Amino acid sequence: MSDRVAGIDVHKKVLMVVVIDSRDADWGVKRKRFGTVSSELRLLSAWLREQGVEEAVMESTAQYWKPIWYELESFLRLHLAQAFSNRAPKGRKHDFRDAERLVRRLLADELSLSLVPTGEQRSWRTMTRMKTQLTEDQSRLHAQIESLLEEMGIKLSSVVSDLLGVSGLRILTALAAGQTDARKLASLRDERLRASEETLVDALSGHVLPYQQKLLDLYLKRYQLIQQQIQQLHGMLGQAMEQHQQAVKRLAEVPGFGVNSAQQVIAEVGVQASTFASAAHLASWAGTCPGKEESAEKNHSSRCAKGNRYFRRILNQAAQAAVKKQGSHFQVVFRRFLPKLGYKAAIWAVAHKLCRLVWKILHDQVDYIEQGSEPNPKAKQQRARALLRRLKKLGYEVTIPDLNQAPAES
Repeated sequence: MSDRVAGIDVHKKVLMVVVIDSRDADWGVKRKRFGTVSSELRLLSAWLREQGVEEAVMESTAQYWKPIWYELESFLRLHLAQAFSNRAPKGRKHDFRDAERLVRRLLADELSLSLVPTGEQRSWRTMTRMKTQLTEDQSRLHAQIESLLEEMGIKLSSVVSDLLGVSGLRILTALAAGQTDARKLASLRDERLRASEETLVDALSGHVLPYQQKLLDLYLKRYQLIQQQIQQLHGMLGQAMEQHQQAVKRLAEVPGFGVNSAQQVIAEVGVQASTFASAAHLASWAGTCPGKEESAEKNHSSRCAKGNRYFRRILNQAAQAAVKKQGSHFQVVFRRFLPKLGYKAAIWAVAHKLCRLVWKILHDQVDYIEQGSEPNPKAKQQRARALLRRLKKLGYEVTIPDLNQAPAES
């Protein structure tokens, strides 16, 4: 810990800054107010240099801490404290006192600090999170289009597997352009569509109003725009992570993951997950390990912490996909946990295993090797010994031959 530490109480328009010397009680506390525009941030940087500050702490106040962090990170060791860990007694607020409390609690190791990645990783996060948001918007738009079709009395989603697939888009585009003849709309179907033409005609016979056609046209234009932006972000991510293709490839080989999810994981935890000392540390940060609320030597709650919601979502989706891959190790684990834990808890147990595996692959730069349904030899021996003990308790005398021993020569 440095001798002189700065505490910054961040607001949208002003910054309240204090500097405290942790080893010189007579030095006192220096206080100064700054604005948040670029010129004021340069003055803040120069003033902190004059005071000999080497370390600073600030609260994670919405997004307003980011410009200050980017300005100071080149010459200061910075800490970002979670706001709830710097609460004043009885909720009393005072700008400079809040900044002083930040410093004193940092020196006493009483603050909950947030992880702020490097500049390169921050750019990856921005792109992957925007891509995730666009994907959610696309799903929401899909539901809005289906709701509009139900108002028209058109049951297209009941006869096609993908409403916005090849056949669906052709029919919806023609419908938005003004075509209302059900037979002409049905003739636009793709030859691979299983539904017959008569079934389509029946499903497309509805009551379409002019304003509904205009709304459908707006929905389809927005859908095309989202698709274009997702493809553009996909290309930007591929170019940004070009130097780390091997890490993406190693992670994409894990059951349940793909190139897209591998890029999102690396954007959240880093190329080598070097911030996390162990797999358990990463699992705790992600919130995939059981919690512990202990009182009187009893654990009253094992609910997981919130963790990083973007990383948790990826792990949950990957676990859902991994347990469906036939012959995979995770399918075996899921089936073993399912009767005892139930579906949700068993999926979360697989997500925990995936989280630890992610750390191993990224940190140690190793490839994934599929164990399949073949049990681990060590686990097989432990299981055999456990069964042997149970048989002996029942009064049986059993010996287990060494199946791995080479056969005798004839």
